[in-house]
Amino acid sequence: MIDLHGIVADIVAAMAAQDERGTVADYIPELAKVDPAQFGIAIATADGGLLTGGDADIGFSVQSVSKVFALTLALGKVGDQLWDRVGREPSGNAFNSITQLEHEHGIPRNPFINAGAIVVADVNLGGHQPRVAIGEMLRFMRYLAGDDSIAINEAVAASETATGFRNMALANYMRAFGNVRHPVDLVLGSYFHQCAIEMNCRQLALAGRYLMLDGRHPGGGRVISPRRARRINALMLTCGHYDASGDFAFRVGIPGKSGVGGGILAIVPGRASIAVWSPGLNASGNSCLGTLALEELARRTGWSVFSPPEEGD
Repeated sequence: MIDLHGIVADIVAAMAAQDERGTVADYIPELAKVDPAQFGIAIATADGGLLTGGDADIGFSVQSVSKVFALTLALGKVGDQLWDRVGREPSGNAFNSITQLEHEHGIPRNPFINAGAIVVADVNLGGHQPRVAIGEMLRFMRYLAGDDSIAINEAVAASETATGFRNMALANYMRAFGNVRHPVDLVLGSYFHQCAIEMNCRQLALAGRYLMLDGRHPGGGRVISPRRARRINALMLTCGHYDASGDFAFRVGIPGKSGVGGGILAIVPGRASIAVWSPGLNASGNSCLGTLALEELARRTGWSVFSPPEEGD
């Protein structure tokens, strides 16, 4: 029997004792203000339980973690036609690389690098104004988490808009190839606001439950098909940590998606939806303490997807 309460308490204590906490994403001015000493964890289990530890109730900018939910919406709109515009392979490059796009004629390597997420935002815009797409995204997040208090941090959105020159370059480059079909300013307006959604670990773990439950909402009904849930989890495992995705799979072995706000959503199919947060990032742009915490959690629980099932599973 796994003592999750004890494990969470041990992880929180171990993270508090860590000297190396990484560096906050100071290229987004609002994120540069966040205290790197913070760490939170929340685990929503398949039996309806919810365990939290540390700073699990402090809100943070989800940033690229939002790409999981945006991808879910886009697949609901256009289905597998999306893969004509976005690949499904690990990038092996930084999340905001431009050079790869040139070699691959404006087709992003996967939906979790910035270029791929901008194409997904273009799909979700669907001919509407950004406020419509942003409203749809917020309603979706609130529905998944069962929490109507989830909102966008407008200061973060404004900060990203003012400094997002590389994302502007990516979007314009793909527009030149015809792979961004709406005006770039509208697509990026939607994308920047999506990344600026603010959640805490508790809310994020609850929002990820449908991926733990083979596409079902725990309150009843289906969010996506089992096949699509498994494919999103597969992309999280292979592409969710940018050019460190292989290392994360090697060390942790759980599908996960990181964001430069310091959050990571990790999914153990059939068992748990996990959110960790600590704003200090490692050299690959992933949460330093969040990665360490998930590695320890996987070790203590045996929850790696590469572990053999327990007897009776």
